[in-house]
Amino acid sequence: MGARHGLALFFCAPLLWAAPAPALSVKAGIDAWQKADYAHAVAIWRPLAENGDADAAFNLGQAYRLGRGVKIDLGEAQSWLERAASQGHVDAQTTLGLLLFGNGNQTDGARWLKQAAEKGEARAMLIFGTALFNGDGVPQDRVLGYAYVSRASAQGLGPAKATLDQMNEVMPLADRKKGLAIAMQKAKAQAKAPAKTSRTTTAKAATKSSTPKQAVIASGGGWAVQLGAFSRRSSAAALYRQLSSSPPLAGKGPLYVSAGPVTRLQGAGFDRPASASAACAALTKRGQACFITRVK
Repeated sequence: MGARHGLALFFCAPLLWAAPAPALSVKAGIDAWQKADYAHAVAIWRPLAENGDADAAFNLGQAYRLGRGVKIDLGEAQSWLERAASQGHVDAQTTLGLLLFGNGNQTDGARWLKQAAEKGEARAMLIFGTALFNGDGVPQDRVLGYAYVSRASAQGLGPAKATLDQMNEVMPLADRKKGLAIAMQKAKAQAKAPAKTSRTTTAKAATKSSTPKQAVIASGGGWAVQLGAFSRRSSAAALYRQLSSSPPLAGKGPLYVSAGPVTRLQGAGFDRPASASAACAALTKRGQACFITRVK
């Protein structure tokens, strides 16, 4: 295999309110959090999380991780994140994987990151792909690692582009081609996968009124900013309602993209990648995680 080339990991910590709540009571917790009334937000989320609400459990886990409204307790954070992750909550799987990986538990961290990566979550694909490349917590597989990182880079994730450049310097061209072929296969398989609806969105699934193509036509551009991936479509809609009045998204339309059990929220209608990048930069300053993507 030759000399071992280790790559640095880029940890992109997700924000608490990247996964807004599907119900008004949980949304009230989001509103309280944004007003810095953290204790009230925690009080709202806790009973919902205890009753099995994945978004509330994710938010509660983040509160314990950040020490807002409660004392920092990484054990409690991990416990609540696990509850949400076990229900297929993509942001929880990613956050939990990053938390475990950062604390030295690379094996369990990689397991959760792999689940999120298989659903197309960019941060998870970057970290899991880098772990595969380095053999950190998983058997080393540089070709497969390259496939995951290239997919994350294709979604516009900046650190993934930097990591891919490093991989390009040390990997033979033949291996890179193999990795790209795997990436394309995974992307196609994910696109063809039937959408899975959660227990609370089954009745709403048939009421979706717009396709990605229609959204692009209506909004006038083929580029978008991705704002998160959610276990419930209503959670994505709740976040967009909060952000739609902000200048970076003025005149843009929401785009809800089904990807297996999750819904990706995008703000669509940017005519150039530079415009989308500028909007992402402005949103990031406001505390909203995002990256640019091409509407397909």
